[in-house]
Amino acid sequence: MLERLVYRSQATHKLGSLHLFNLLVQCRKRNLSLGITGHLLYTEEIFVQCIEGPSGSIDALWKSLQRDERHHSLELLSRGPITDRQFADWAMAFSSYAHFDKYDIPGFFPVNAQGMSSAAERCAQWGTPSLSAENDPATA
Repeated sequence: MLERLVYRSQATHKLGSLHLFNLLVQCRKRNLSLGITGHLLYTEEIFVQCIEGPSGSIDALWKSLQRDERHHSLELLSRGPITDRQFADWAMAFSSYAHFDKYDIPGFFPVNAQGMSSAAERCAQWGTPSLSAENDPATA
């Protein structure tokens, strides 16, 4: 069964270009090995990530994210079954400030003045009831 999980968190430290590039490379490599696709939005030290893939892979990645020291105040926004992937072409699409566009990063979607991109909008429009951490089977 395929699932989609969306979360938001606060970066522990402001991430510069090199840190973001390294993070993106790590995410893409790990996601490929887990059969996960998704989208990562980073603006103003806030991460919003949408991940989709097999339930077991989503569980493993969610548990890893909860231990990741690069961020805190992790908040599960939604999680549930899906029939189709929104980001099937990307092990990890990426949205951030428009100045990153000069690096010609595959899967990069610059954010607009409201801090959103077309890829981030696709993730935000996925409307399932949010799960609280107490009801999340991955944290039980």
